[in-house]
Amino acid sequence: MTRTEPSISIKNLKLSFGAVEVLKNLNIDVEQGEFIVLLGSSGCGKSTLLNCIAGLLDVTDGQIHIGGRNVTWEEPSKRGIGMVFQSYALYPQMTVEGNLAFGLKNAGLPKHEIKEKIAHAAKVLQIEPLLKRKPGALSGGQRQRVAIGRALVRDVDVFLFDEPLSNLDAKLRADLRVEIKQLHATLGNTMIYVTHDQVEAMTLADRIAIMRGGHVLQFASPHEIYNHPSCLYVAQFIGSPSMNFIEGTVTEGQFASDLGNIALEGYAFAGDVSMAPALFGIRPEHIVSGAEAETMPVRLDSTVELVEPLGSDTLARVTVGNQAMWVRLDGQATIRRGQALPIGFSPSRAHLFDKTSEARL
Repeated sequence: MTRTEPSISIKNLKLSFGAVEVLKNLNIDVEQGEFIVLLGSSGCGKSTLLNCIAGLLDVTDGQIHIGGRNVTWEEPSKRGIGMVFQSYALYPQMTVEGNLAFGLKNAGLPKHEIKEKIAHAAKVLQIEPLLKRKPGALSGGQRQRVAIGRALVRDVDVFLFDEPLSNLDAKLRADLRVEIKQLHATLGNTMIYVTHDQVEAMTLADRIAIMRGGHVLQFASPHEIYNHPSCLYVAQFIGSPSMNFIEGTVTEGQFASDLGNIALEGYAFAGDVSMAPALFGIRPEHIVSGAEAETMPVRLDSTVELVEPLGSDTLARVTVGNQAMWVRLDGQATIRRGQALPIGFSPSRAHLFDKTSEARL
């Protein structure tokens, strides 16, 4: 394999179940050692795509290359992948060591080699004290580590994760997310990870493929997706709370809406725009309040409708005329419902989308 060759290459991939198209002409190249996250809501096709890469589903058309080799019609066992599922799928009657060794024994590896691989995986995943226990004596996080270890002992170049943390509580998910990121940094293997959780995607990925209806809408770094969403759906999907949107029209360098005219000075348009019905988006964290709002190019008078103190941040839902907006404030902010709150922002931090096509303007 040459250095310039992708670790995984998906070419014109299509998958249909009868008359229903699930994956629609997908093209993705994954570089060696990249951590890729497939992100989207339920039914968007992300797990289906992962199963096609794994060989668990036969594609309708297109090709899948792993390590420069066409594996489109090869058996899963011959693709050089390790897969971690949402369910731990551990054998309850076997110890952790037995679960890790099971696939290696079936592959006919010598006993000393099996022992070495298990010792290495146990050390990397910090499960050495658990090797003699059975799954029933393990916590959910420990079981998931064993499931990851079962893929790790196979010594493959590509790891596939299908929502591995979705069965865990929030604290444990956060802990294991860090461990998976550290595991990738240690191993340097190519990893593809499926999730519907945008926090997992943003914190883990080198690049994120945001999917909807069997299409990839944007495939870029977390920084690029956050700062330059390619369409309205991506802008709505990334960020919590979601981006605020104001309806109006773009004309002659201004955005006209019920809230007044906003000069779009500093906004980088993707092309020529004239008299386009549009949506003006601004993230809650890019809106300032109080005295700081007076220094902003756009200043609005709002009324606080709802306050959500989160400790590190305080979220405020405010109304400007008939327009509701979310504002992210400092965690120590002291505001109350019904209070008048001046807010402001810079149009250079805004995002404009065509109302009809939903494409970025």
